[in-house]
Amino acid sequence: MTYQETINYLYASAPLFQNIGAGAYKEGLSTTKALDTYFDHPHRKFKTIHVGGTNGKGSTSHSLAAVLQSAGYKVGLFTSPHLVDFRERIRVNGEMMEEEYVVDFVENHRHFFEPLYPSFFELTTALAFKYFADQKVDIAVIEVGLGGRLDCTNIIRPLLSVITNISFDHTQFLGSTLKEIATEKAGIIKHSTPIVIGEHGAESDPIFIEVAKREDAPLYFAEDQNLNLENINFQLKGDCQEKNLRTICTALNILQKQLNISAEHIREGLAHVCDLTHLMGRWQTLSTSPLTICDTGHNIGGWQYLAPRLQKFIDEGKRLHVIFGMVNDKDITHVVALLPKQAHYYFTQASVNRALPAEKLWEISTNFNLKGSTFASVKEAHQAARNNASPEDVIFIGGSTFVVADLLTP
Repeated sequence: MTYQETINYLYASAPLFQNIGAGAYKEGLSTTKALDTYFDHPHRKFKTIHVGGTNGKGSTSHSLAAVLQSAGYKVGLFTSPHLVDFRERIRVNGEMMEEEYVVDFVENHRHFFEPLYPSFFELTTALAFKYFADQKVDIAVIEVGLGGRLDCTNIIRPLLSVITNISFDHTQFLGSTLKEIATEKAGIIKHSTPIVIGEHGAESDPIFIEVAKREDAPLYFAEDQNLNLENINFQLKGDCQEKNLRTICTALNILQKQLNISAEHIREGLAHVCDLTHLMGRWQTLSTSPLTICDTGHNIGGWQYLAPRLQKFIDEGKRLHVIFGMVNDKDITHVVALLPKQAHYYFTQASVNRALPAEKLWEISTNFNLKGSTFASVKEAHQAARNNASPEDVIFIGGSTFVVADLLTP
């Protein structure tokens, strides 16, 4: 098979969550453990850091990887979802895995995994762990896929676990209250393994404290740490990244006791996160005339930071054009309620089955006095915004990871 044929096979054979949502979710770790045994437990051959949470876990994972790269380690990075190329999920020192490796993995091992009917994420996790072992990485930063307790990354025994924050997302799987969601996320807390919690929460704190005590895991709340962050030039910008930075630096302070990481490594890595790891879609500037920005924030927690930042452009007297789409399993009404009223909207839908139809999104938005038109694709919406915008205006693209993915895909 060619690489593209292999990717098409994976998408067709193993349900892809980003396309179909709940139908791709597979509870339990039995398939993951079967794959892990078959491949001779590859995750035991390198050190790991485990990063979970609702928002910010991707930025946190990339930032930790960037610092470890600056410190001279050979670093694996496993994140999801991808924006343009499947191989974005699995990187070593910022470079995507080779197409040939993906092809060989499927051709050489499909006889074993096909009868298991693994989910796409189960198979991808097995692929990532095997690749990192074969590449002989020193350490890998592993982002949780969904939740924590039953996520298939949760077979690792990390040096450190991080939970960035807790807010409402994937409630059909993780629970309808913050307490229930925190309980699932707390599943990555391991015995005697330090755990960093990025943000306090009245409902989540007691859960984390209880589980950490039960597991005899040293617990650190990043917001309580006395850190000097003033001299750090963090390449990732925005109010949400300021909170992420505190979480990241708390984690790095703990890792300095176990790994060879200097203050200079930290400054260098954080100043060049995107350059070192090729992170995309985090308040990413695509052009300057007009200023065009995209961001993958896609739930209430993310938009609590994004909405005020967009409003600031309006307060500065700029005309704001927002290309906006969401998927149908998010809390759409509460996100739309946060959007700036004075912007002009280009309602659209990403090219995944979960995408909320643009007309439905427009209908919901009219209840909040948002003004705009509907477009059949992200590219059409973007072109319309470019046609309408003057060089002094601002164009923003977001609402869903998959809207940004469609925008960035050639």
